Amino acid sequence: MSAEFPAAVEKAAAAAAANPRLPELDLTDLPFVTIDPESAMDLDRAMYLERSGDGFVVHYAIADLAAFITPGDAIDVEANRRGETLYGADSKIPLHPKVISEDAGSLLPDPVRPALVWKIRVDSTGEGTEITVERAPVKSRAKLSYAAVQADLDAGTADEMFTILRELGELRLAREAARGGVSLPLPEQEIVDEDGTRHLEFRQMLPVENWNAQISLLTGFGAASLMVYARVGLLRTLPPADPATYSGCTAPHGR
Repeated sequence: MSAEFPAAVEKAAAAAAANPRLPELDLTDLPFVTIDPESAMDLDRAMYLERSGDGFVVHYAIADLAAFITPGDAIDVEANRRGETLYGADSKIPLHPKVISEDAGSLLPDPVRPALVWKIRVDSTGEGTEITVERAPVKSRAKLSYAAVQADLDAGTADEMFTILRELGELRLAREAARGGVSLPLPEQEIVDEDGTRHLEFRQMLPVENWNAQISLLTGFGAASLMVYARVGLLRTLPPADPATYSGCTAPHGR
């Protein structure tokens, strides 16, 4: 499969990128930021966290590709043929044309972008208590990297939003452990090119990456609760592990 898209798909993507379908609700006043690997351009999630009494409010924006893509159009048909973005050592084969995935549909700082915005109220124990989701334009204030945010937290110079991220992330990790969830934060393998020679290096995940992942999981839990309540959609669950695969320990419960 080629990284290049058929001309008809690129033409349709360019036209869609120039004319997104934006709802009337405007949430561009919320100071969202993105936290991703430094080189990332396809930014599909942004967050804004604030305190509310002894709890928190999580605002979580997910790029709304439905503002650009219509079921059955050329972009949708090509995306269904590709299935997913494929990543190689120094290249990738994207799911959608870059004019959408890395530009008009990416939550880059400053431009107004369409998003699905989740608002989740969380109590002092880290438990989500109320969730809503609405389509709205948003405006990211900054494109941040995991390393930069972690450095600011370690130095004590981070914005309050990131101290909230740390606090809420730790609460969610504790809840995960209490319910028997299993996390395996294994080191990432990175391909390093030095003078034309490639080799693998291992990178230990930063704590902020785990806290960030917990906000994403919190949103996923909220989405699942809405689907169960409305009796729509499909939820994937994992069966308990076979005790025969464990030796000398008690099999953990699924996440």
